[in-house]
Amino acid sequence: MAASSVPRGNMTANPTEKTTRLLGKLFCSSHLIDFKMPPPAVPHGMCLKVINNRNMKGGMGSETNPLKFMDQDYNVLQDYSLKTRQRFVDEFFPPDPRSIGEGLLEPDDMARVEWIRPTVLCPNAAELIVETVSRFDYAQGRVGNCWFLASVGALTFQTKLLQKVIPDGQSFSHNYTGLFHFRFWRFGNWYDVVIDDKLPTIGRQLIFVKSKTFNEFWPALLEKAYAKLCGSYADMHAGRVSEALLDFTGGVHMHYELKTAPTDLWEIMHRAYQSGVLMGCETPAGNEERLPNGIVMGHAYTVTNVYQVMSGRNPVKLVRLFNPWGDSEWNGDWSDNSPLWNTVSKEDHKQLLVSENGEFWMSMNDFRRTFDNMDICCICPDFLEGKSACHWISKYHHGSWVSGSTDGGGISYTDSFCKNPQFWLKIKELDKACEQGQNNVLVTLIQKPDKRHRRRSAHHGIGFYVFAIPPEMRSEGKFGPSFFHGRKPVVTSEPFQCARQVMKFFRLEPGEYLIVPSTYQPKMKGEFILSIFCKNEIHIQKDTERMEKDFLVDLLDGSEVHYTEEVDERSKTKALFRQYSDQYQVVDAEKLQRLLHENLLGGHKNPEGFGLDSCRSIIAMSDLNVTGRLLGPEFIRLWNRILTYKNIFYSVDSSRDGVLSFSELQNALEKTGLHLNEDILNLMFVRYSGATEQISLEGFICLVMRLNCVARIFQRLCENGKITLDESEWIGLTMYS
Repeated sequence: MAASSVPRGNMTANPTEKTTRLLGKLFCSSHLIDFKMPPPAVPHGMCLKVINNRNMKGGMGSETNPLKFMDQDYNVLQDYSLKTRQRFVDEFFPPDPRSIGEGLLEPDDMARVEWIRPTVLCPNAAELIVETVSRFDYAQGRVGNCWFLASVGALTFQTKLLQKVIPDGQSFSHNYTGLFHFRFWRFGNWYDVVIDDKLPTIGRQLIFVKSKTFNEFWPALLEKAYAKLCGSYADMHAGRVSEALLDFTGGVHMHYELKTAPTDLWEIMHRAYQSGVLMGCETPAGNEERLPNGIVMGHAYTVTNVYQVMSGRNPVKLVRLFNPWGDSEWNGDWSDNSPLWNTVSKEDHKQLLVSENGEFWMSMNDFRRTFDNMDICCICPDFLEGKSACHWISKYHHGSWVSGSTDGGGISYTDSFCKNPQFWLKIKELDKACEQGQNNVLVTLIQKPDKRHRRRSAHHGIGFYVFAIPPEMRSEGKFGPSFFHGRKPVVTSEPFQCARQVMKFFRLEPGEYLIVPSTYQPKMKGEFILSIFCKNEIHIQKDTERMEKDFLVDLLDGSEVHYTEEVDERSKTKALFRQYSDQYQVVDAEKLQRLLHENLLGGHKNPEGFGLDSCRSIIAMSDLNVTGRLLGPEFIRLWNRILTYKNIFYSVDSSRDGVLSFSELQNALEKTGLHLNEDILNLMFVRYSGATEQISLEGFICLVMRLNCVARIFQRLCENGKITLDESEWIGLTMYS
């Protein structure tokens, strides 16, 4: 059997004679020095979120327009390297122990590590790719990343996907600067990952993945780029094959537990293989011990072929597998030395059977008995339909479980379950071309990591529920507790799994449904991606999108609520102003702070009080003349608002503890005349509640005043849903408020 490989003839370009002479001058070893680019200025917080959202809407993060991982631009770095005649050293993944990570090497070995470039290891001979890319090019090193390397083995079969992950135009000769880049899909976006080519060695031998051809380095550089994506080499230790398969495709993932897989699994795998997908599988849990039959427990393998042979007159369904170790093969039926090969045709015998190379055949029955699970990753699951012309449609939504707001937990938490994000799904009539097949919907829920380093990210138990929506309830927005009381889901992904993702295939008839993704326990915050693939035409919206208004903050008529004063109250307010104003008859921030503490908080439980900066902000939002002080009429108008907000605050504080929970905040905002989009409401709760997940009187007054202020500014200045400001206007509006 010939080794399956992917020709990449244009990966290494031959430079012209003139270019060769120029490069000889620029990159002569006596002139080259290493350099470190200063870290780019990376925006943080809401600015970064706005940039990312705009990038996604503008097509950034797609496979053809990937985001720059850690804001490093390959083209900029390459041009700078060429102009300055320096070789690149990656500041964000430096050649030192931090990039290897903790616990992977013994201290004595770590002290012996040298980071060496391929051009030094193999002077004048280093190549990114020697002839072709093949699964037989490499063997696993000293990190337990068989799950990653098994996925790489699957990737080598697919030319288009491989060119997506390993961009063309890179080599150790033409325009060589020690800089390489690779592309991966990660939690909803494609990223271009830049690395230098310094590789960790001990005794001039690569520590991690090793090439079987001494001067070929694509496996080591690809592994280094993925290690950077994960945080370090140690962060690649242990994982599921599905993770890397998905990161190489950015498509749909299907998982099968072999003990409960459908009876036609071989047929599914055969169609998948013919359509050019990536497949991997895993053995039952273990410490990588080798069984007498040659199989390694707790290990990942690549599915490299699915084929049927005639053994005499009997058809036999076979599966071909590859061990990324490069050895340790199955020795049972249909293994390399099995006498069963003498029962097949000479053509099949010659084509399929090869010597010891880490790859082997086994029957489908043995595969299901020996292995634990298998995964399929592809751009689109059209192969599931066989010869049907049906095309699956995909929809993606990004969401979050916000602490204290949308972190309702599983369905057993009846009081809080309704707080979870809700997605409305409408499935239209099925086209006749798509009628074959039992299932027509595939839902995948992926939770995003909460840490930069892969192994430090905590996975919550996650899952989802699907409910049918009765016709009489289809006009409602977000459903409350009454909708879920006594109502059973039509589909559930249970049991919940502490995993990066969960998925389920199922069938839904045409109609309207509600999908509720949740964590197993309440009060677990995190972000997620919900993807829905369907054979039918579908329409999906988040609950807040169904009730969308012209503006995210809906300022109802009369939202500028006023405190109703009697004549004597009016005179008290004027007396209060006279008491705290200075000789110029104005009130500044310091005097407002003292006034609020002495006249607003007395007798109420509120340990925080009003900070001086909050008082400055309150004055800035009430100061019509931009003087930093309030005149009499401005003070009276402000004091009326503050008293109104105080009364609303304590009227909705049902627990009488002097703070507002998320649900109490919702009620309070409605009483002020403000109706917020849920995403904005969640953001405001995070901003003003802090670690306590409760909002004080000071926080509530500042929130309502600022929200009213910025919403009115936008709605006053906007044209066609946007506003235009120059730098001076922007700084003035944002800083003086």
